[in-house]
Amino acid sequence: MQTAILTLHVIVCVILVVLVLLQSGREGMGVIFGGGGNSVFGNAGAGGILAKLTTFLAVIFICTSLGYNIMTSSTNKTVESVLDVQFEEVPAAPAAAPAPAPADASK
Repeated sequence: MQTAILTLHVIVCVILVVLVLLQSGREGMGVIFGGGGNSVFGNAGAGGILAKLTTFLAVIFICTSLGYNIMTSSTNKTVESVLDVQFEEVPAAPAAAPAPAPADASK
């Protein structure tokens, strides 16, 4: 089930990017085509169709994001806080052994 949701999510992401780039801006046809005067969708443009498809895919995108997040979240219900974290205590370095007395070199 996770694979199906993730696959649908990736497909929706790619289509959503393409639809956003196809939408007409101030220049005309949009970013991809450089803003020509003649429109593939007619003089009125594709505002209605592309806007509705973009909205629909945005809703699917949010649903798949939340669904995948809920599905993969852990079932651990304990409340943890950063303040509750216990650190391991590092053992203290052993006390240095007393240095041996210097040998008398004059013997």
